[in-house]
Amino acid sequence: MSRYGNRVARLRTLLEEQRLDALIVTSLTHLHYLTGFTGSNGLAVVTRNAVYFLTDSRYRAQAARQVRTAQRLFTHHPLLTGMAEHHCLSRCRRAGFESHVMTYQQYRLLRKSFPRKLFVPTSGFVEKLLLVKDDAELASMRKAMRISDQVYADLLTILRPGMRENEVAAEISYRQRRLGAEGDAFLPIVASGDRGALPHARASEKILRRGEMVTLDFGATVDGYHSDLTRTVALGHVTRRGREIYSVVLKAQLAALDAARAGMPARDLDAVARRIIVDAGYGDGFSHSLGHGLGLHIHERPRVSALSNDTLAAGSVITIEPGIYIPGWGGVRIEDDILLSATGNTVLTSAPKDLVVL
Repeated sequence: MSRYGNRVARLRTLLEEQRLDALIVTSLTHLHYLTGFTGSNGLAVVTRNAVYFLTDSRYRAQAARQVRTAQRLFTHHPLLTGMAEHHCLSRCRRAGFESHVMTYQQYRLLRKSFPRKLFVPTSGFVEKLLLVKDDAELASMRKAMRISDQVYADLLTILRPGMRENEVAAEISYRQRRLGAEGDAFLPIVASGDRGALPHARASEKILRRGEMVTLDFGATVDGYHSDLTRTVALGHVTRRGREIYSVVLKAQLAALDAARAGMPARDLDAVARRIIVDAGYGDGFSHSLGHGLGLHIHERPRVSALSNDTLAAGSVITIEPGIYIPGWGGVRIEDDILLSATGNTVLTSAPKDLVVL
């Protein structure tokens, strides 16, 4: 069975558990996961005994190349109307739809196209399958991570006072593409000086200055799969406070890396790193969760936070990214991507973590 066939088989098991006859997949990310399609217009209908893939005629050649384990259908109508045209739900009574993706307008069109069917909002079906990565997924993610590791190494040779944050971000995007990435996993974060206190600061026109810490958070996309890497460097010199904060964050991250393993409650892993930061007197500065799942989505399950009810699963890839953020001063964050197993984990990113002073 192909990897796409195996994924569909696992999804059918979930449908049976929820007494559903079909799932209408409208998330393009999930469509890619289940069929291999990478275009911008398509949906899939997974029933108990068939898989239908529907798109428009622009993608006829692409679909023939990418979609091998589903019946390929084409329509000139809106896709949800095209489902009725091709009788995709003819043997179905209860069909689920991705409630976090489908708009109310699309739902109305669905009801109009199938007035006698019962539609059930669902959440987390495909996301549950995404938790555990297969070999093909891991190969793509490892390639994305190698690209980001190399880009970080390259940045250390060009980063200097006088550059703009936007200029650094442009270098990241260009260099990742040049090394084979399809694009950025997200808009690169380049936060220097007091802007480092903003965990998700977008790169700005601000000029990098001597004596500042600079947080670099970026990732590459390969075959739709993501890497996510953060390092914090210093320009010119580091204050005693800067060295102390960096040391605390690094200690917290290394402790979490040492503790992470499958079967562990995600909130317990968050607590390992958070306890170190709290004990050092910086608890108020750690304002986000320790990490998150990673794959086709840049943020997937499990959520590795103090509020999470998830249990870490073997075969999942997660980030470990503690940080400390001080308004008016700046911040430090260190992030790696790891693959979980029953006996521990494998760190997939390899960029050095010693404090670099440029």
